[in-house]
Amino acid sequence: MRFTSLVIELIRARPRLIVWIAVLLQAAMWLFVALVFYRSPPGSLATLLAFGREYQVGTDLGPPLPVWLADIAYRAAGGHMFGVYVLAELCEIATFITLYHLARAVVGTQQAVLAVLLTMTALAFSSPALDFGPLVLARPLWALLLLHSWQIIGERRGNAWFAWSIEAGLLLLTTPAAIFLLSLLVVFAVATEGGRRTLRAFDPLYALVVVAVLALPYAVWLMRAETLVLPALPQVAELNARALNAAWLLGGLVLGAAAMPALTFLNTGWFAGKTEEAPIIYRPPVEPLARNFVYFFALAPVLGAILISGLFGLDGVVGGAGAVLVMSGLAVVVAAGDLIAMRRARMLRMVWAAAVVAPAAGVVLATLLLPWTGTGEIATSMPARGISDFFDESFARRTNHRLRAVAGETQLASLITLHSGRPHLFIDAEPARTPWMTPAGFSETGGVVVWRASDTAGTPPPEILKRFPGIVPEVPRAFEWLVTGRQQLLRIGWAIVRPKGT
Repeated sequence: MRFTSLVIELIRARPRLIVWIAVLLQAAMWLFVALVFYRSPPGSLATLLAFGREYQVGTDLGPPLPVWLADIAYRAAGGHMFGVYVLAELCEIATFITLYHLARAVVGTQQAVLAVLLTMTALAFSSPALDFGPLVLARPLWALLLLHSWQIIGERRGNAWFAWSIEAGLLLLTTPAAIFLLSLLVVFAVATEGGRRTLRAFDPLYALVVVAVLALPYAVWLMRAETLVLPALPQVAELNARALNAAWLLGGLVLGAAAMPALTFLNTGWFAGKTEEAPIIYRPPVEPLARNFVYFFALAPVLGAILISGLFGLDGVVGGAGAVLVMSGLAVVVAAGDLIAMRRARMLRMVWAAAVVAPAAGVVLATLLLPWTGTGEIATSMPARGISDFFDESFARRTNHRLRAVAGETQLASLITLHSGRPHLFIDAEPARTPWMTPAGFSETGGVVVWRASDTAGTPPPEILKRFPGIVPEVPRAFEWLVTGRQQLLRIGWAIVRPKGT
């Protein structure tokens, strides 16, 4: 009797089940890593939450929606980062489930599973998993826009316009790259006969009204913002450096998606046994418009983002790697043909699982081993709860007032703002970034000024002394890392600015 692996049979019989199992297992893996190995938020998530506490229409972090949602999730979880981590994983799940529905409409249910599994390997390396922010929230919104765009253009479903308009407005409230991504949809619609036919109706006009209403408050803030600085076009002498930067960004995207060509290569006939009868994953023929849709939105976002990022000298890819690579797996499946033979299925499963698990395993190994091999800091190993509790209690004990503001080094100050009292963050080096707090307001309410202590006396850095000339430094407070190893203890210098009237 011919033997076929259980996974292949489930892909054929229960494709949606396979997608849900894979996506939920990946989300559970990252939540486990966060709960066990993260003592402080990754990246700039603490600063994002400090800004979200103020509910500003706009900040220098970008549009307000990710900032607001992060604060709502943090409060809903009772002041625990677990709520924000769950929100990030919900965005991950929504991205892949939406991609499955889009792929099912193009290549059928069975090959749609392969498209999702391939995309998971690309996003695992190239896109943040727990560092919630504009890049994470943009992924499901862009995937939903692509799904409803195909329903409008390819399937002629006019009832999808309302959902499309809501998603477009939310994307504009999520990332500055929304204009670039939405312009790609306009270009494809104008360039194809099916797209031009949909633009002749009245539905696009109603959709534009909904988008304008959603984005109007942030658009007004942008026009009135005095701190808004647009990137400048490069000079002729800078073109070589900008081109090199674009090449590095492109190389990073290719490296992040390297598991897809690796899996494709391993599935070629070169690695098949002579007597092996490979099972086949079948799909109905893909119509030309669908093929063009997939190829365009797999290549155009990548090339356009690299061009814009290189031209303006940006550090990252416009829109984030997770958004621009979301169609890459589906493009590989479309190019593979109507019949995809699954050769050496066991080896393919092992390589796929390794590609998905490797980033989380890398985080765990770095947390446990790097403190023993060098002096580099692991930001997520800082005891955020202990730091915030100490400074909140110290301020209350010294002044008999609740801590209302924190200044000094932004990373440390942001961790203290995570306390249940949620004091304001004051970026004293750039007061315009935190308009809810001014130097005069900080002197009025009082607060704590923190910095990295470089000696046992806790001498403040010269720039902090210049901005707070009257502070008296306290004895530095030492905190242990999650894994100390060969590292020195985390020593934080601090001083109290007493509220006026005390």
